[in-house]
Amino acid sequence: MASAVETAGGAPAGDGPAPDSGAPVLLAGLPRQRGGAAAPAAHPTAPVPAARRPWTGLRPWRLLPTPTGTPFTFGYALLLVATSLFAEHGNPSVVSALLQGSSTDVVHLAQAPLLVLVASALWIAGGLTSGYAIAFLFVLTALERRIGGVRCAVVFFGGHALATLATEVPIGFSVAAGGLPDSSLHRLDYGISFGVMACLGALAGLLPAWARWPLLAAGGYQAVTGLLAYIDPMTDWGHLLSLALGVAAWPLLRCWQARRAGPPPLPGDLGHPALRTPGLPRTS
Repeated sequence: MASAVETAGGAPAGDGPAPDSGAPVLLAGLPRQRGGAAAPAAHPTAPVPAARRPWTGLRPWRLLPTPTGTPFTFGYALLLVATSLFAEHGNPSVVSALLQGSSTDVVHLAQAPLLVLVASALWIAGGLTSGYAIAFLFVLTALERRIGGVRCAVVFFGGHALATLATEVPIGFSVAAGGLPDSSLHRLDYGISFGVMACLGALAGLLPAWARWPLLAAGGYQAVTGLLAYIDPMTDWGHLLSLALGVAAWPLLRCWQARRAGPPPLPGDLGHPALRTPGLPRTS
């Protein structure tokens, strides 16, 4: 029978000096105990990210389209620049014929609806310096960064097509009923304004409240002032309708944005090894 009594640490009591009677005895292999020294950190050398100031994440160049970040907006903008330069410097008779053929009036919509809906969105009414051309760059860039290029194109062309049909089809019925002259069937109607207004209304739903309502107010003001001026009421009604279409798509757009952002992190997984709760596995 062994004469030496083993301590909690596994060493015989007779081998070496006796522990101080006032010091607590710690059991090996157990978590931190009352009265003992603090357990070492799980990741003593892992750097802890410092708190980021709000303005350090601002990147102004992301407001404009890029070929890798927003390929749809970037490519479409280049196409609009080319057609606008051609409209400004090309042969006037050729330009006039192309614009007439791209017009989304009742006659062209009845003959080739798909072709004319696409062709009418290849021109900017007012040129590159118009307000809708500038809004195109910023609004579509911001929207594409949030929902992706394909879905941004769906919002743009969906608003463009629906607002165009909603304004031109009543004209056709009014002419058939005798309320409007036959000349109303041959309107010169082209441009990107309906698509831009639809994207503006859609983008507002993906922004925080402090930016959402001023953006909607600006779009609504543009449409309402055009209606009050009564220069082209059908087009101005189309602007207001396309803005409303973008707003109506908020639930779908927020679902798209959530899918693009990916699933939320697991409880205890804060993205950095030093900030995770020990004992919770991380799954991919």
